[in-house]
Amino acid sequence: MGGTNGDATDAPARTYFLKTLGCPKNQVDSDKLEGTLAAEGMSPVGSAAEADLVVVNTCAFIDAAREESIETVLAASREKAGDAQLVVTGCLAERFGDELAAALPEVDQVAGFGVPLTLSRTRDRGRVPSFDLLNLPRPPSRSPWAYVKVAEGCDRACGFCAIPSFRGKQRSRTFESIMEEVDSLGAKEVVLVAQDLASYGRDLGRLAVGVGGPPPHSDEGLPEEPGTRDIVGLVEAVSARTRRTRLLYLYPSDLTDRLVDAICATGVPYFDLSLQHVSRPLLRRMRRWGGGERFMERITTIRAREPEAALRSSFIVGYPGETEDDHDQLLRFVEQAQLDWASFFRFSPEDGTYAIGLDGTVDPSLMDERLNELSEMQDSITRSRRGALVGERMEVLVDRPGEGRSYREAPEIDGVVKLPASLEQGSFADVVVTAAAGPDLEAAGPEAMAAKLGAYCLQKG
Repeated sequence: MGGTNGDATDAPARTYFLKTLGCPKNQVDSDKLEGTLAAEGMSPVGSAAEADLVVVNTCAFIDAAREESIETVLAASREKAGDAQLVVTGCLAERFGDELAAALPEVDQVAGFGVPLTLSRTRDRGRVPSFDLLNLPRPPSRSPWAYVKVAEGCDRACGFCAIPSFRGKQRSRTFESIMEEVDSLGAKEVVLVAQDLASYGRDLGRLAVGVGGPPPHSDEGLPEEPGTRDIVGLVEAVSARTRRTRLLYLYPSDLTDRLVDAICATGVPYFDLSLQHVSRPLLRRMRRWGGGERFMERITTIRAREPEAALRSSFIVGYPGETEDDHDQLLRFVEQAQLDWASFFRFSPEDGTYAIGLDGTVDPSLMDERLNELSEMQDSITRSRRGALVGERMEVLVDRPGEGRSYREAPEIDGVVKLPASLEQGSFADVVVTAAAGPDLEAAGPEAMAAKLGAYCLQKG
């Protein structure tokens, strides 16, 4: 847990403002914290200036995320009322708690994962009770979709990633607790998330969903007995409870044919594959599995099973030792794979990781050059794939008035579908795509399209 800074007050705070940074997993943590604060009688407000308690849930994944977190904390300290309490939690607090508390006297408390945030339960800074954040209840979803975190931590040792050092080893939730949360949220779309989603249940063995423990693995990294995959049973069970089930962050070696089929059967054939690179030598330096040929085989298999599948991935640019040939391989792969969505990130050296001691540092200016080249190529591919949908009929979930998503778009990550404002929030609607604007689509209801077509025919009559 992170250190603390400042004294507690006797009376619990009445209102709170919570700012969340980082990935969907952080948003789930914030939802759980909101449930706890609501249970203590607190009410949310729209800004730090209105709140008795201001909480910033931080990200610490890369340098840019840490800088944004610090800037957000400082902005909150300037905006909040003089007697309001400011608490910093999340990954930055967990990873750099003591340093953060010493560097930010503006902060009343630096709270690691699972530390009560009201500061009303104890005046003893040396004894802050903890609770199990992963399994805390949360309020019903305020939007038609919701993230559901099914596990915390990670058992992998990727060379660039510090997450296991502060999130710990994988700890899967029980099947029953996940089902209870899914039922309580009332969401039309459930997005399953974890640091290593496809490994769900390995640490639970038979307790997960009534199936056997973790499968034996071959030298190729693929499971020899795909029937023992607990994630498949979880996907099937969630899909039986909600209209849409979406999975984020799948490690490529765990994407078995059975899991591919289970995802397609949900009606949301959306595959977010954590590839990171395609050069085999560089992937070995990353302590990762696979290579470009293997990845293309999996993508080809997915598209053979479901030609309309949407695919996303992310890649690291400038990892130590990345050569021009490695970069060229990645460019060729991006062009060949024709992914719907892809993100590219500059390598960020993280203390305590394997990569921090590697030679072959890539010059920052060369990183930027490679990053721009890849981004421009993918932007062109995404525009082309989005443009090809014009004239197509699709089902969308209306997230808010005038905006929704088909199965091709993950919330808060991908593009959106601009819709008629008359469509009801939370409803599913059949629409026809009328235009594409970069990553976004524009659509109209079939009736409107039919009317336009009728008017056109009369005009040409």
